[in-house]
Amino acid sequence: MLNKYARAFFTRVLTPFAAFLIRRGVSPDTVTLLGTAGVVAGALVFYPRGEFFWGTVVITLFVFSDLVDGNMARQLGRSSRWGAFLDSTLDRVADGAIFGGFALWYAGGGDDNVLCAVSIFCLASGQVVSYTKARGESIGLPVAVNGLVERAERLVVSLVAAGFAGLHAFGVPGIQYLLPVALWLVAVGSLVTLIQRVVTVRRESEEAEAAAAAAPAAPGAAEASGTADSEEHGAAK
Repeated sequence: MLNKYARAFFTRVLTPFAAFLIRRGVSPDTVTLLGTAGVVAGALVFYPRGEFFWGTVVITLFVFSDLVDGNMARQLGRSSRWGAFLDSTLDRVADGAIFGGFALWYAGGGDDNVLCAVSIFCLASGQVVSYTKARGESIGLPVAVNGLVERAERLVVSLVAAGFAGLHAFGVPGIQYLLPVALWLVAVGSLVTLIQRVVTVRRESEEAEAAAAAAPAAPGAAEASGTADSEEHGAAK
């Protein structure tokens, strides 16, 4: 849902900024690299110290680079396999830093081993959810399902909750519990999404194998088979 509506909205909003960067000679790859570096810095500098509000502000500013670099590539007519590969790879790095930052906080100052484990599960399951789709498509399957929680949902739920939870440092009572609730939601949603994609890949692979088995033999193969049969009959005579 977020990919369908929010991404289209922010793409329109950020198009002028993307055009400005192009005029300044900035490349899409540079934006991708800087955006990832900013997210990683925001997550690993602020989150392990429990500074969720400022960490989220920094991360949010750099997260939009994920939209800007693609917009720039389209304006330049340079959309490429390399750009898609770099973008997807660095997305995984950024996601790992965000949930790794949460895990470091709960392993240290947050002093909650359960939430540390939940954060690690969110990190790992997010990577696996992305891998299942990429791997399924690499073996020729459509993987025609997105699932309950994709990357956009994981980030929005986690970052919004972290940002609000950070207001506890400014005297807002009880709001710090939003982050644990969000992490549990992301963990459960990621597990459901993983199951959805695995089931879809299994079904599609079975359908593909059944279709291949039911397909008629190729003409060349049929002729070869007929020739072989004739030779066998001749030999028998």
